[in-house]
Amino acid sequence: MRPTGKLALFSLLGLLAPLSCQAASDEQKEFAFGVVERNAAPMAKIGDSIYYFAELGMQEFESTKLIKDVLESGGFTVQLGAAGMPTNLWARYGSGHPAIAIVSEIDALPEGSQTPMELARKPLVPGAPGHMEGHNTHGGLAAAAAFAVKQTMMRYGIPGSVIVSLGPAEEQLISRPYIVRAGYFKDADAIIYLHIGDQMATGYGLANYASISANFTFHGKTAHAAVDPWDAKDALDANQLMDVGVAYLRQQLHPTYRLHRVVTNGGIQPNVIPDLAQTWWWVRDANMPDAVQTFEKLVNVAKGAALMTGTTQEYQIIAAGWPQLGTKAIAEAVQGNIDKVGMPRWSEDEQRFAREFQRSAGRPEVGLKTAVTPLGGRPQGYASNDNGDVSWTVPAGLLAFPSIVPGITIHEWHAAITPTSTIAHKGMTAGAKVLAASVLDLLTRPDVLQRARSELDAQLKQTPYFAVLPPDAKPPLDLNKAAMERYRPEMRKFYLGEQPRLF
Repeated sequence: MRPTGKLALFSLLGLLAPLSCQAASDEQKEFAFGVVERNAAPMAKIGDSIYYFAELGMQEFESTKLIKDVLESGGFTVQLGAAGMPTNLWARYGSGHPAIAIVSEIDALPEGSQTPMELARKPLVPGAPGHMEGHNTHGGLAAAAAFAVKQTMMRYGIPGSVIVSLGPAEEQLISRPYIVRAGYFKDADAIIYLHIGDQMATGYGLANYASISANFTFHGKTAHAAVDPWDAKDALDANQLMDVGVAYLRQQLHPTYRLHRVVTNGGIQPNVIPDLAQTWWWVRDANMPDAVQTFEKLVNVAKGAALMTGTTQEYQIIAAGWPQLGTKAIAEAVQGNIDKVGMPRWSEDEQRFAREFQRSAGRPEVGLKTAVTPLGGRPQGYASNDNGDVSWTVPAGLLAFPSIVPGITIHEWHAAITPTSTIAHKGMTAGAKVLAASVLDLLTRPDVLQRARSELDAQLKQTPYFAVLPPDAKPPLDLNKAAMERYRPEMRKFYLGEQPRLF
């Protein structure tokens, strides 16, 4: 049977390419490692700059401008604004296939401002956002690794393309389904998804949970709560009844489900019966079909709450992301480079600080991990990430790099202490080496891409991918705008004011 499409192209490249390009050699990888090492300082400066920008989702203007300038000066073609989102960054070097994309994000979290390396709670700007997941490290690492790949491609005549995709608003699980819908990954042959962790690790299979995020809104009729409450239709009552209904629903849901919410509009003041109330709900499950079933039950509960109160209801899906799906073929290639690079060599001071940090946060005093994580046996996590849709479109690999102190939980202020530390910087350097070497493997090993594609096709036959995001949905460009306008003037005082360059 003759190969067709991209597989035929891979076969042709295998016949025409020089012997040195049949697979990334140790010499080529060592060259890439040298590029990463000489750029360790600017890579760290990129990450530190983004830390102090601390921009919330859809408002990452300073962060994406910095990365755009860095990559353009490094020879990449960079586009901002893809898929209708001004802070969505898409950068590319090279042309044609194989086309390998590095996928990550750079947004911060609300109320996460913290003075670096201070173990006590000490915000730089009280109430302001901050990087309490360490996404600031992603941009520098992705840029440095992609630059190292580009330099190696030029040095050794390796054909293909390397792409960097940094999507906005990952913390709200928003952007990647829009980017997939806009067709940006149709040209990619594989991706490697990059994320900070406390270990150097990869994996395959389902990595995390599916999620659906939606606003449920009730409309009623206002009235004076003491004078004529009988003339009202209380939207807040409907909102609360939905909450109660969902509480009773939980017993009938799959044991893998997760449901959480926050009331975003509960009225004006107690003596004015509200005619508008709203709750932002998140539904998660181990797979998207089950998450959709649970979401449909939420819709029915909302209808019942509206019927009981004489109000009307509507809902709007804000975001919907599939669980990340990693292929074994790419995981094996990434693991080979993890084993080659190994963990950073932590100093005694770094280990001492890590144990002190763990003690102050009430965590076991185990210090920093010194051994890489072997492939296999990694359980599916309960968190979600909006890039899951990409991994059901393009064969994907996963890479976690060690820049977090073990035991420190993300999404709380302790996690904002170390993202500019030498611990974070060493983890970034090691992670950039693994990432660059893995991209080089995918550029030069058509057999890995073919096996990864076959794995994804088999998974799609078992669980066909479908878009949950409504066709008419538009990204919420004003998300977090008011918060950033409020805090940015004070936050600017801490900007580093530097323009790192890769060389």
